[in-house]
Amino acid sequence: MAFNRFNPPSKPRTGLSSGIGGLIEAEKLLQIAFVLPASVCIGWVAGWWLGNALHQKWIEIAGVVFGCVSGLVYVIQMAVQAEKKTSMGDEGQDGSGKGTPGLKQ
Repeated sequence: MAFNRFNPPSKPRTGLSSGIGGLIEAEKLLQIAFVLPASVCIGWVAGWWLGNALHQKWIEIAGVVFGCVSGLVYVIQMAVQAEKKTSMGDEGQDGSGKGTPGLKQ
């Protein structure tokens, strides 16, 4: 009798098509690129407004620094999340190093 290798059933496509999925991933990466300058600008404007309201010039600089730090933290979080998603995208691997789950040899 011929040996027939067991092929586990393929997972049904439950998400968007690959073209739209690629556009969504590109949008997430663009978001990473725009968040840092936007957060610095928002921190600068908020610091400028608060500095003028309280007649203190140093608050404007603190707003720029706060915007830079908060934007950088958010960019790092988004990059780590994107990296996790791309590394977990391999089908048939659960990270244990044992290959396809449920397949016994």
